[in-house]
Amino acid sequence: QVQLVEAGGGLVQAGGSLRLSCAASGRGFSGYHMGWFRQAPGKDRVFVAVITRSGGGQKYADSVKGRFTISRDNVKNTVYLQMDTLKPEDTAVYYCAASSSLGLMVAKDYYKGWGQGTQVTVSS
Repeated sequence: QVQLVEAGGGLVQAGGSLRLSCAASGRGFSGYHMGWFRQAPGKDRVFVAVITRSGGGQKYADSVKGRFTISRDNVKNTVYLQMDTLKPEDTAVYYCAASSSLGLMVAKDYYKGWGQGTQVTVSS
């Protein structure tokens, strides 16, 4: 079972950048696709991005495509989310999670090992 801890959130002005990290402990990090989700106040947790086990493939939500980049380091057991050109609507708690599914899934039901999340606030 993998345990995940997110970090790197904060307060940033619109147009700015942040880099989130998600450190994994436990066994088998490189055996999981890794995803990022976010949850705004009063809203459901939604898909942001996912990366394959090897790091060679990615999928993004339309709302972040071209602005966010997901990557991973299987030596450091860490997945990253580089967020550029941030908008106020990106404000949310960001979570990472692991998926053992065959494909790159966008539904949160396919993920496990959720961390505690990291708050991202974008001011206008």
